[in-house]
Amino acid sequence: MEWTEQFILLQAPNPAAAENGRKLSKKGSFSAHRKTADGALYWAECAGSGKNPYRVSIDLAQPDAPTCRCSCPSRQFPCKHALGLMFELLGAKPFETAEMPQDIADKRARQAARAAKKEAPAEGEKPAKPKKPNAAAQKKKLAKQLEGLDMAQRMVDDLLSSGLGTLAGSSAQTFDKLAKDLGSCYLTGPQTAFTRIALTVRTVQRDPAQADAAYAEALRLLVALRSTVKKGRAFLEQKLEAGSYSPEDSALFEALGGVWKLEDLRAIGSLKENARLVQLSFDVSLDQAKKERVERGWWLDTGSGGLFQTLNLRPLKALSYVKGDDSRFGLLEVPALYIYPGEGDRRVRWDSADARPLTQEEQAALPALAQPGLSEAVKLVKGKIKNTLAPKLLAVLLPIGRLGRLGEELVLEDPRGDRILLRDRPEDGPDHACVQRLELLPRAVPAGSALFGLMFYDGRDRALCLHPYSVVTADEIIRLQY
Repeated sequence: MEWTEQFILLQAPNPAAAENGRKLSKKGSFSAHRKTADGALYWAECAGSGKNPYRVSIDLAQPDAPTCRCSCPSRQFPCKHALGLMFELLGAKPFETAEMPQDIADKRARQAARAAKKEAPAEGEKPAKPKKPNAAAQKKKLAKQLEGLDMAQRMVDDLLSSGLGTLAGSSAQTFDKLAKDLGSCYLTGPQTAFTRIALTVRTVQRDPAQADAAYAEALRLLVALRSTVKKGRAFLEQKLEAGSYSPEDSALFEALGGVWKLEDLRAIGSLKENARLVQLSFDVSLDQAKKERVERGWWLDTGSGGLFQTLNLRPLKALSYVKGDDSRFGLLEVPALYIYPGEGDRRVRWDSADARPLTQEEQAALPALAQPGLSEAVKLVKGKIKNTLAPKLLAVLLPIGRLGRLGEELVLEDPRGDRILLRDRPEDGPDHACVQRLELLPRAVPAGSALFGLMFYDGRDRALCLHPYSVVTADEIIRLQY
């Protein structure tokens, strides 16, 4: 395989680990470089703080998902020593051919045996049956969730009847406590909503000048929460009555706090085989309510023209131990693409994928996957934002007729002459500002290109606007962030 810095950074759990690995390589901490004749295993010794060096290896039995092993006590994976060995490979350091160490050969054999057992049962052994949910435990959980929904309903009704103006005199701790109680009722979705309301209370009390924006956000949360409670109660009561406790193809499952496993998505048939994806954009944000870093990628399915998102959620308390995501370039070939239930901007995941560069023909075909025109995209967005459970935005790829100014604002005009304002979403903050960067492009956007971004409803003047994220031309994808 060809080693690139981008590939190494994608393996790192965080940028600091990658940089520490690079430093180890630069200062010559590695010795006794060895490799197998087939180039599928590399190993070396790395000087550490103790008397004995660490033994580090990189197993490329699966080139797109290297197995890294190290004798150090680090809880990060891969550790800085394994990343440093990758930089040794990137730097074309000489590796002497040798026989595979026996301990690694044994680990490989055990790993292969586990994989084979998982794939197929042994001779004479019956295939493992899917695990049945514990009906009694699930019934008890659903009853507890319904109890929590009643609790949430009372609080929502009180807030809406007394008026949002009472938020200024409310105690944020009240909403924090309710959020904690809802977590005990297995309702992590509503729990997060009340945590966000607590944040708006603190915003109003800290800075009254932001009260209007905070009240608008609180009202949006309450409307969505009220809908979740109403629809969620009917959903749970129906499951209780039917005695059905498995996850269903419904966005309510996740809205109430359910967590999808890949086997669950496969069971409901929510997957696509042999998908080919190109990342159009990547961004990072901080979710204060959940206390986690959100790394989001936006992807274009080159077969269907569909747009999907990936979300890598990294709790702040475990940031150093959860592998980070980053921008991806080229084409990703995914044998099984698991698709989360929902409407528009559906989240996807996969077990494995092969990356390769885009051919010129593949790149040139991307702009043609845009919507036929602005009117079709507007229709899709209006249909989505009517759903109170859905975010008030939608990822779209629009054909560019031309870009220009209309008064003080930048405007996209499609080939038919329809126009939409280009604006940065206020909720995304200044680090996601992209509109001005469009005007800083070194050359004019060529005809036949497309603009990818998030179409959203701007309540300030009740207009649909587009927050641009990237320009897709026949030659390249120009990212306006990251």
